[in-house]
Amino acid sequence: MVEIKLVSTKKELKEFIRFPHDLFRGNEYWVPPLDSDEMETLSKDKNPAFEHCEAEYWLAYKDGKIAGRIAGIINHTANRKWGKFVRFGWVDFIDDIEVVEALFRTVEEWGRNKGMEKIQGPLGFIDMDNEGMLVEGFDKMPTIANIYNYPYYPQMMLKLGYEGKEDWIQFKLKASQSIPEKMERINKLIKEKYNLKVLSFKKKKELLPYAKPLFNTLNLAFSNLYGYSELTEKEIDRLVKNYFTFINPELVCIVVDEKDEVVAFGISMPTLSKAFQKAKGKLFPFGFIHILKALKNMDEIDLYLNGVHPDWQKKGVHSLYYVEMNKAFIRNNIKVAITNPQLENNINAVNVWSNYENEPYLRRRCYEKVL
Repeated sequence: MVEIKLVSTKKELKEFIRFPHDLFRGNEYWVPPLDSDEMETLSKDKNPAFEHCEAEYWLAYKDGKIAGRIAGIINHTANRKWGKFVRFGWVDFIDDIEVVEALFRTVEEWGRNKGMEKIQGPLGFIDMDNEGMLVEGFDKMPTIANIYNYPYYPQMMLKLGYEGKEDWIQFKLKASQSIPEKMERINKLIKEKYNLKVLSFKKKKELLPYAKPLFNTLNLAFSNLYGYSELTEKEIDRLVKNYFTFINPELVCIVVDEKDEVVAFGISMPTLSKAFQKAKGKLFPFGFIHILKALKNMDEIDLYLNGVHPDWQKKGVHSLYYVEMNKAFIRNNIKVAITNPQLENNINAVNVWSNYENEPYLRRRCYEKVL
């Protein structure tokens, strides 16, 4: 028999966060997030998303042991644009249909009682949280802040009557390539025609003044993408504080116009997946050492985030920061780059990688169901 319990104490929340460590024990591909990051994201008094979201978390028990977990989230900002959706996220479970049915029945009933009409996921509070269930690439290591799951997960979704709605795809690129002279000439013409500047950075203090404007541009660039919820000022502040800690300014490129406003950007970082595996969810006592070492290793990088202001899309602006970042890759002898997850139907973004020697890497899927 399966028992579902609402998470109501800090101890239970810690168990909710740590359950995947047991589920994926011995798995060479799963990359554990930092417990401290998870605790902050899931805590109603620490995550500013709770100003426009509500959420509950549940644990499933079978034979006295934790057998699964799931979060139910309602993002009221997103729902004003996309409809009455309850989201499910932070979903993990053993290979047992009874456990899976109990978990999803619970979050579906919660959503219905809140007046929701559909359920979708895996999604987080905001788009910077983990999204999508892995459906291809189970024998590959994901980048940090991305979901890994067993192959039986998507099989369970179909058994429960869920349908795939959107796919995010990632590519593996050969990073250190020569830059065609033709592209250099085109970039020069684009900069002159639109009076644009390409900024590169050596120190974090040079980059920080552009951090908030960068996320404001991201809000505009992503506004029409599936399920997007515009980031608030407080959410942007949190993202700058948490993620710019890891950023190497030499792997950031920002394009600005004559008014010094951000029109496009690209952010990369050294691959931290293996370091996070060694950290096992803990920064202390030794986790931070593994991460610091990885930040100095430039063999492989993750293309973490990029975007172009809607007013500047389809004008070739994206090529400016890709060329500049490619120069940084060559300079640092970077061999491989893994792209960030991009919606497959975002053709303009996906087509950028056709200019590089690439291969499909991972595919994740968002599922929906009418309640």
